[in-house]
Amino acid sequence: MTVKIVTDSTSDLTPALAKQFDISVVPLTVSFGRESFLDRVEISTDEFYRRLTTEEVFPQTTQPSPNAFASVYKKLCAETHEVMVLTISKKLSGTYDSALSATQMVKAECNIEVIDSESTAAALGILAIWASKQASSGMSLADLKKAVQSRVADIKPVVAFDTLKYLARGGRIGKAKGFLGVLLSVKPVLTTKDGEVSPLTQVRTMKAGIDVLYNFAASHKRIDEMAVEYATTPDMADALIERLGAIYPRENIYLTTFSPVLGCYMGPNVISVSVMGKA
Repeated sequence: MTVKIVTDSTSDLTPALAKQFDISVVPLTVSFGRESFLDRVEISTDEFYRRLTTEEVFPQTTQPSPNAFASVYKKLCAETHEVMVLTISKKLSGTYDSALSATQMVKAECNIEVIDSESTAAALGILAIWASKQASSGMSLADLKKAVQSRVADIKPVVAFDTLKYLARGGRIGKAKGFLGVLLSVKPVLTTKDGEVSPLTQVRTMKAGIDVLYNFAASHKRIDEMAVEYATTPDMADALIERLGAIYPRENIYLTTFSPVLGCYMGPNVISVSVMGKA
């Protein structure tokens, strides 16, 4: 039987991509005061960003419960004997711990492996897509685990921010704290390193930030997967994909949006490119 792939909603997989690659997505929760919504399920990205930019209440996020993961595991274990779970970096969220705890609740039903992606957003999404492709070729869970773990270091998101105030307020700024003192005068470009948010460079304009994204992608000798994502600027994302088409087939570049949960930290106007490959 084919290994089934599970990830969480910070992977930013659209429902269409999740269906195309047969990936189960466990949603986190975003809350505005006493109102709580399952990520991408009970609140759309458009509605979330409207509220984020017009309301005074700062949203909060909550990881999925072990029961939420266990419910998905039980369903999949009726279809297969092997399940792989890929989560947001455990340094950024407790989601990994929930996913791992849930394996004990269905331990006798099938074999489940939980892997920390050491990243998030579309970097996690393209790792899940790549894992799904390997699984569909008939790879066993043991072999797939080794293959995925060997590729974690080959995946990186580079994100151009309009502002870091949301990341700072949400407490996920990590090693990018040094950029806070120049918030008003620069556009920070961040990545992830060792599972944490890490500074890459800083530029004066978003246009220059997009140049950094393009040059990052173009620096790869080999590209296996690529994704572009945005929050509130689809035209900017489309233009970036058009430009990236010079180095990688446009039709193979996944386009998605930052989910409401990640939007709490990213804010509006953010844009990124994630690449799996060899630099």
